[in-house]
Amino acid sequence: MDPAEALRRIAFLLEWNGASTYRVRAFHTAADAARALPPGAVDADRARRLRGVGPVTAEVIAEASAGRTPGYLAKLEEAAGPQARAGWDLLAAARGDCHLHSDWSDGGHPIEEMADAARALGHHWAVLTDHSPRLTIAHGLSPERLRLQLDAVAAYNARAGDFRLLTGIECDILEDGSLDQEPELLDRLDVVVASVHSKLRADRDPMTARMVAAVREPRTNVLGHCTGRIVTGRGRPPSSFDAEAVFAACAAAGTAVEINCRPERRDPPDELLALAVGAGCLFAVDTDAHAPEQLHWLTSGYARAARFGLGAERLVTTWPRDRLLAWTDARRG
Repeated sequence: MDPAEALRRIAFLLEWNGASTYRVRAFHTAADAARALPPGAVDADRARRLRGVGPVTAEVIAEASAGRTPGYLAKLEEAAGPQARAGWDLLAAARGDCHLHSDWSDGGHPIEEMADAARALGHHWAVLTDHSPRLTIAHGLSPERLRLQLDAVAAYNARAGDFRLLTGIECDILEDGSLDQEPELLDRLDVVVASVHSKLRADRDPMTARMVAAVREPRTNVLGHCTGRIVTGRGRPPSSFDAEAVFAACAAAGTAVEINCRPERRDPPDELLALAVGAGCLFAVDTDAHAPEQLHWLTSGYARAARFGLGAERLVTTWPRDRLLAWTDARRG
């Protein structure tokens, strides 16, 4: 077994069992480091010299590189049921991520670093979705800056090989349900994620109407972090809306519901995720990453998708790039 794959599988099973984000991240960090190792057996002492590799992860690397199933992995797999194994298969089917940010808005890293990290993780494509103009606190992109970013993405893709960074935006849903960017520019983008970022405490009926209008908009492809909740620190309660109406509108329009993997979001909550599954919605398992290492957060989203019985056909982030783009083109009609 490849050491990096063994470490990733352990990270997934730890996530499945509800381990802390810190513990899961340690195995992803070690997997990143293990990619630099040459083929063949590596002893634990040598593995320990890699940055981010500790005693436990070094032993996993040593056992896997010698052709053995690491004992720690075997123990976790023995305890896991078939549903967890189906979850790993679903994670292995991932082809991309529809939601990541760069330092053009509120991310902390250049476009190239985010794209290179997605490619190194094994993605075939990823969508750059910096914020739209009204979200000034996140340095949202004016139309002029978005046009410049389209040129920057094209320049990256010219030297990216088979990987493609797709053009996109996380577009604020305005109070009337319209999207916060020029329609002409939205038509040029590969993927549009639409999210509510303002007036999150609005009454139920206006919020429902706002969200339904946005997901019916032909330029919208993904409904981002639908409740807006924050579950860590001081937290933030979820917005109030008629989830059945919103998810029915998503299913009818072909708009995907995002399974947001950020640890502080985990949005939608389980009870709403169950409603969206029952409504027949498509889904996008997205990290909403603002830094390269956050791209690993997708493990939690695929674990949740597996728990709710979702298969790859309903997860647009497992689709090949051509199929994804055919879907977004069809939405625009």
